[in-house]
Amino acid sequence: MAEATKLELRTALGPVYRDVLPYPPRDCTADEVPVIDLAPMFSEKLSDRKRVAASLKSAATNNGFFYIKNHGIPEETIAQCKQQVLNFMRQPQEKKDLVASRTHSKYYNGYLGSRQSRISRNESVDIRESFSFRYTPELDPDHPMDISEVSEEVRRWIRGEDFVWKGTAHLPGFKKDCLAYWSNCLTLARRLVRMFALSLDLEENYWDDKVTHPGADGVFNYYPPRSAEEVQSNFVSLGSHTDLQLFTLLWQDSVGGLQILSKEGQWLRAPPIEGTLVVNIGDFMMRLCNDIYKSTVHRVTNESNLERVSMPFFFGLNFNCVEGVVPSCTSESNPAKYQPISCGEWCQMRFEMERDDFLKSEEAKKTLAPSATVVAM
Repeated sequence: MAEATKLELRTALGPVYRDVLPYPPRDCTADEVPVIDLAPMFSEKLSDRKRVAASLKSAATNNGFFYIKNHGIPEETIAQCKQQVLNFMRQPQEKKDLVASRTHSKYYNGYLGSRQSRISRNESVDIRESFSFRYTPELDPDHPMDISEVSEEVRRWIRGEDFVWKGTAHLPGFKKDCLAYWSNCLTLARRLVRMFALSLDLEENYWDDKVTHPGADGVFNYYPPRSAEEVQSNFVSLGSHTDLQLFTLLWQDSVGGLQILSKEGQWLRAPPIEGTLVVNIGDFMMRLCNDIYKSTVHRVTNESNLERVSMPFFFGLNFNCVEGVVPSCTSESNPAKYQPISCGEWCQMRFEMERDDFLKSEEAKKTLAPSATVVAM
């Protein structure tokens, strides 16, 4: 068997490592990344919903990635949001910098330019631009309320910031179209988390009171075609990583570029399938179910000559909720592997680690750069 290499990954608790086989990426099979039909999820029959839950469990214990169809988000809503992402990203740089994350945000909202992050220490800086925004109760599609009405315990963890909308108000329909997609994702995620509860032999409403003001991060990614130099140097569009919260909903355009690392260490391409979203398990879900479900490593490389857009939605519990392993996933012979922690603390630790590591590496480059000082002879 060919010798594997070690891939280092950041986690909130320090680095972990995965074996990677020395073979080129190949397309995934339907068994490795299945397509799950969500139509029965909307049924009034519990037996129908349990069928969806069983399919989720099969996929989540395998590679932790799957496609969903009949998810209920209108294609027009997706198309309008994608167009707004392009409208924003094609602006002059000074317009995008009106919402620059490192200038205006305390909580990683706003715009981040290409080569301004390096999510994987083993790979290049990320050839990706992004626009991010986070949950605020005023925008909640299911129960909107003023932030003053939210309890202090929850309010201190609310991470949305209004500058992202003020700095994009010159783009007609931008806020409306972006929030339409985000709102649909949030409503879908709240339904889907009930299927995950069923899949773990919990009551269907087990997490309902823990996703009232959830981690619900909208991120719009823009991947330009790589330059000749970037191709030559094997630059990635977004380096190898796992996601942080319960699960992620991802819409990707027809260009493709998503790759996932299988249990065996083989990179698998997860090509776009029309009418579907991709779902993957996050680190916090893996903790809650005592590693039964897999938070799988993935990355992005835009190998085309086209612009690529993806629109992930990261979903988690209310950030103030301190949670340990759920009772259905432990026993005398399989005790809990993890201590309780809040979803907010878990996410904050890695966000800060990634930002600080990147800024330190950039500072080190400046220190090592050749001096241009003129010395008198």
